Amino acid sequence: MTALRADELDLLFHEARTHSAWLDRPVDDAVLRQLYDLVRKGPTGANTQPLRVAFVRSADAKERLKPALAPLNVAKMMSAPVTAIAAFDVDFHEKMPKLFPARPEMREQLAAAPPEDRARRALLNATLQTGYLILAARALGLDCGPMGGFDNAKADAIFFPEGQWKSILLVNLGYGDSTKLFPRLPRLDFDEACRIL
Repeated sequence: MTALRADELDLLFHEARTHSAWLDRPVDDAVLRQLYDLVRKGPTGANTQPLRVAFVRSADAKERLKPALAPLNVAKMMSAPVTAIAAFDVDFHEKMPKLFPARPEMREQLAAAPPEDRARRALLNATLQTGYLILAARALGLDCGPMGGFDNAKADAIFFPEGQWKSILLVNLGYGDSTKLFPRLPRLDFDEACRIL
C-alpha cells in the first residue's frame, strides 16, 4: 500500500468520526456543489440515481426542521453549518431517458411496476448514495454527523409537501469540534460479521 493510499484510508475511515459538535465555520455553496458532483458518480442499479438532497442551512430552514427532530438531535442540527436531508424520489424513473439513454424504454417499464417495488428500488439506491455522500464529504475535508432520530413524515410534510421526495436520513455537515468527540465505540470483528463461502 502506498503512503498516499494509507492517508486516503485514514481520511475516509480510520480517523474519520461521527461529529455532534461543530466549529463556527460555514460551508460554502461551491463545496456543496462539489460534494454532489462526487456523489452522483457512484454506481446505482441501472444508473437510477434516485437520491435527492435538501441542504438545510438558513436559520429559517433550521427552525422549520427542528420540530421533526428527536430531542437529543436538536442541538446537533442547530449548531451544524448544514444539515443534508437525504431523500429518494418516488418518480425517479422519469429521469431514465437521460440517465440510461441506451434503454429509454426503462422509464415506461419502471412506471408500469407496482409503486411499492419502485419505492423499494429508490430507497435501496438512494441509501447507497447517502453512503457516498458521507464518504465524499469526508474526502472534501468536511466532517459528518448522520442522524436517524427524526420524524420522516413530519420532515417530508415540511420540506417535500408535494410528496415526490421521501426522507431517509439527516447528515449534519461542517467542521467538527474534535475536542468534543467521545472515544470510538467498538466494531464487530470480521468473524462476527462475515462469512467466506
